[in-house]
Amino acid sequence: MRQVYRYVTYSLYPIFIILIYFRSFLNKEDRTRFKEKIFSAHFKSRKNKDKKLVWFHAASIGECLSVLSLIEKINNDNKNIEFLITTVTLSSSKLLERKLNQYNNIVHRFFPLDVEFLAEKFIIFWKPDLVCFVDSEIWPNFLFKIKEKKIPLLLINARITKKTFNKWNIILNFAKKVFSNFDLCLAASEESKNNLSKLQVKNLKYIGNLKYSAKNIPEELEDANKKIFNNFKTWCAASTHNDEELIILKTHLEIKKKFNNILTIIIPRHINRSSYIKNLANKYNLTSQILNDGDLINISTEVLIINSFGVLAKYFNYCKNIFIGKSFVKRLENSGGQNPIEAAKLGCKIYHGPYIYNFQEIYEHLRSHRMAEMVSDELELAEKIIQSFENPKIKNQLHINLLNDYGKKILKETALEFDRYLN
Repeated sequence: MRQVYRYVTYSLYPIFIILIYFRSFLNKEDRTRFKEKIFSAHFKSRKNKDKKLVWFHAASIGECLSVLSLIEKINNDNKNIEFLITTVTLSSSKLLERKLNQYNNIVHRFFPLDVEFLAEKFIIFWKPDLVCFVDSEIWPNFLFKIKEKKIPLLLINARITKKTFNKWNIILNFAKKVFSNFDLCLAASEESKNNLSKLQVKNLKYIGNLKYSAKNIPEELEDANKKIFNNFKTWCAASTHNDEELIILKTHLEIKKKFNNILTIIIPRHINRSSYIKNLANKYNLTSQILNDGDLINISTEVLIINSFGVLAKYFNYCKNIFIGKSFVKRLENSGGQNPIEAAKLGCKIYHGPYIYNFQEIYEHLRSHRMAEMVSDELELAEKIIQSFENPKIKNQLHINLLNDYGKKILKETALEFDRYLN
């Protein structure tokens, strides 16, 4: 099966090149750096021979934030280390551009296609001393090559849902060989631990979800925009997907029946959809504005559409009521939900729809502490937000402390596991 996978990925390589070039023209790839994914000449290795290199591969934004906390912890304990972070998505690269300015020993690259000769050259160029894949990032050609080079290989915050396991189960013998490459596997949930055990993963442990450890730095709104916000009753719909914005706009209209000075902030999961959302708002005769970095909010705006990467904390820090998206879309019921931890750690009350499969355990934890609540439609969401406006509450510091302490515990125990492979 490994030979088949190797052959198929090699055969598809020319098609992948064309596809990534096409995506770059659509601004779905970094226009200047997309070749890092497809050509070894653009790997741009930068390693200090006198220091160990730890390579983290994290697919997107949520994984990046948790990895940065772990890197900071390892950095504090061991100064003789450099870090490479690879990601796949454009949004994650934009976030890291902002976050990595404060570090002089962390570099970001895009993860190459999982084609064997690219994997071989990437590993030879960078020569990592320890490799750590995050979440559900499983790329067989890379994993086999890393182990052939006898480099310690870890999988942290491993997330293998029932849906993912069922796919691997179709090729169970191959799956067991793929997962046997990991020297240590830290599961993100009890469900993932159970599914990974069926794949006969060795050295399997469950400490907790590392996303609780992501460092929250409360970012402030620009003073001019904060003054404008103070004229409104504001709430935020974050990480929204197609079809959800319609529900959010209908929620806005319901709230408007009670409060005329309502401002709805929409932060779409994919900001290239901002113009679509604005056109949708126009159909409902709502005054909308697409806000880019540095823009001043128009005082007449009713629906504010955020067109920037990595700014969730800025709005979570201001708003007390947050709806987290990818939870109202029926067709995504087996892959629904977005990470609510950042909003919860900033003291927000979180609302979500019924489809939260990917974050079920996290939402159960938050609901048990009354930090999150499920709503079924726009009427119920509007009712909850109206109640909150009528009975304003300060952000619960006890809840914030509880989540921060839990995150610190997970981070400490994860770092201790890492120490076994760094020394």
